[in-house]
Amino acid sequence: MQLHHHLFCPHSRFVRLAFGEYGMEPALVEERVWERRPDFLALDPAGATPVVVEDHGLAVPGATIIAEYLDETRGLALGDRRLLPEDLRDRIEVRRLEAWFNGKFFAEVSEPLVREKVYKRYMNREQGGGPPDMAAIRAARANIRYHLHYIGWLLKARNWIAGDRLSYADLAAAAHISCADYLGDVPWDEDETAKIWYARIKSRPSFRPLLAVTMAGMPPAATYADLDF
Repeated sequence: MQLHHHLFCPHSRFVRLAFGEYGMEPALVEERVWERRPDFLALDPAGATPVVVEDHGLAVPGATIIAEYLDETRGLALGDRRLLPEDLRDRIEVRRLEAWFNGKFFAEVSEPLVREKVYKRYMNREQGGGPPDMAAIRAARANIRYHLHYIGWLLKARNWIAGDRLSYADLAAAAHISCADYLGDVPWDEDETAKIWYARIKSRPSFRPLLAVTMAGMPPAATYADLDF
């Protein structure tokens, strides 16, 4: 199995965390989606990461589709480690919050931060490269505050974001936050409950490959890989 990804694509990070929780290690193929590599576009004409390719050739595009595919093909055998609960109402809540972070948080926080601070460094002018848009960065930094408060509010009545057990909702939230955290854009003093939750999840073995990521010329924030902040 292969995972076509980018190190700072939050959706790719979400899928990598899911693989880690399931004890799976796909071969990693890094994609710079702005280059629109023909072989990658043949797997997914949308040209977006992540894409999983099974060893028999089946291509599964998109973070949400991959998460559902992993649950359908491996979930039943995982018992308590299954990342989608069996109860219908619980599954709806997990999917709702997974969509919140993979959609809303992405649009308001992680996508502009990663685009402006990371991707533009490698793009030429025709691809959209150039100096970062500081207005977009400031907006993302403002938006992350209410997302942290929302996480803290959810956790006041739950063990994990969507309920009593770790789920895709936690992995989605942590994946997107991890990109902002690498860049030093998470105000951890904003919500102590959210901070404690993130410390719990980044201490899991599945998170270790993400904490080992570094980018030339832009080292991570001082507490990025510190399990105790």
